[in-house]
Amino acid sequence: MKIIEKLAAKTADHMNHEGVTVAFLGDSVTQGCFEIYKKEDNAIETVFDKRFSYEMGVFDILCTLFPVATVNIINAGISGDRAPRGLLRVDHDVIRHEPDLTVVCYGLNDCSEDEGSIEEYIHALGEIFDKIKASGSELIFMTPNMMNTRVSPHLTDPDFVALAKRTAELQNDGVFDAHIEAARVLCRERGVAVCDCYAIWKKLAAGGVDTTELLSNKINHPTREMNRVFAYELVKTMFES
Repeated sequence: MKIIEKLAAKTADHMNHEGVTVAFLGDSVTQGCFEIYKKEDNAIETVFDKRFSYEMGVFDILCTLFPVATVNIINAGISGDRAPRGLLRVDHDVIRHEPDLTVVCYGLNDCSEDEGSIEEYIHALGEIFDKIKASGSELIFMTPNMMNTRVSPHLTDPDFVALAKRTAELQNDGVFDAHIEAARVLCRERGVAVCDCYAIWKKLAAGGVDTTELLSNKINHPTREMNRVFAYELVKTMFES
């Protein structure tokens, strides 16, 4: 990708080349959300810990590989966000910053058995892709992690258990698989580079790994350690695409 060429040029001649900006558009995982808990008013809240988000992992890796180059990170993730809402804010939250590369990751909150949910998801993603490409930014679509496949015994709150039952159904019944495959097809049609982390999670599950225990909230937020997988695979995609 051109962003790697820019990093290399900055490293070779840092007085006459600019640094790079990488923007990330997505949901709670992008924002850097981990465990969940209930506040005094019984509302569900999440633990925000952006230091361990995959964006910071990408930052650390790029700074290690290109220590001279300036790397700016734009975190445009919002907890609970879906692709249609991402479309509404991509201009303000991403494009106006003129990023060299934009990473888009949606699907966890878009996944639904409701009729038309895949079409709505794919339509919004396509519009986001078009806007980002028209802005001149390079683009990677990163597939998300798996959701839980069972209700973890670590969950005891009735509301959390009910939520985990629902997400496990979406995961185990192939609903989430269908959404992600539709996104892959869209990327092939639009010529968008894909960092397929969902495929990695599926391989782990097929190999006997209890992927539910790789989720910090036992529902849909990867642990801090698993965010490193996203970071590594994204940088790998930058070099290979």
